[in-house]
Amino acid sequence: MAEKRMFAMTIIDSDAFLEMPQSTQLLYFHLSMRADDDGFINKPKTIMRMACCKDDDMRILISKKFIIPFENGIVVIKHWKIHNYIAKDRYTETKYKDEKALLTLDENKAYHLENSDLYTDCIQVVDEMTTQVRLGKISKDIDKTYCAFFEQIWKLYPNKKGKGQVSDAKKKELFKISIEEMTRSIERYKTELKKDEDWRKPQNGSTFFNSGYVDYLDANYVPGESKPKPQPKTTNKFNQFPQRDYAGEMDSMEQRLISKGLQGR
Repeated sequence: MAEKRMFAMTIIDSDAFLEMPQSTQLLYFHLSMRADDDGFINKPKTIMRMACCKDDDMRILISKKFIIPFENGIVVIKHWKIHNYIAKDRYTETKYKDEKALLTLDENKAYHLENSDLYTDCIQVVDEMTTQVRLGKISKDIDKTYCAFFEQIWKLYPNKKGKGQVSDAKKKELFKISIEEMTRSIERYKTELKKDEDWRKPQNGSTFFNSGYVDYLDANYVPGESKPKPQPKTTNKFNQFPQRDYAGEMDSMEQRLISKGLQGR
């Protein structure tokens, strides 16, 4: 297998490619760099994990027809012949000749499956090649998962106000945190509220889940430590000066007058 690979700008600069998530684009580059001289990859899951990409990234590449999957787990780069020209004296034919025999090249040198139904049937979860899943259905299932996770942690929070002000983007961000960590964050906050319940009320749920929870995820957090109580607001700009003892000053002045014999004149 060659050490160098090329990429055609007509493919990677297209709207279809650039509109994909960056992690999906990254996976495409990693797969292409490790493909054999015919564009076949026999360990896409290993490469996916190595690149820290997710199943969704593979599904998008399949759905957008940037790669073609086979039932045995092998995938091929659809536009391989557009990306790379390999001289005959350096070319080594793929080991996956049965899969290659199912492909045809169109006039633009892009791979197509001989049987179009096979392509449709192969849009599936990479680590469960027997399960056929459509990209649209997957996206809906993921959204439901985000919402289910948020509903679970929302029930634990004491103030139920502002639920509609937590955006879907924020719910997805919260979903990246484990349920254990979020539960611990809420419990830490509730502990502080109990300690200072005479002056402190729980903030709206929207405030906590949009930003407030972060303080209670901190590894340096000390249980039971509460934030300082708010100081009373000053009524005017002179409150910062010390109060004068006018009565004492009058007594002192009177004593000075007496000593000088001036009192009563």
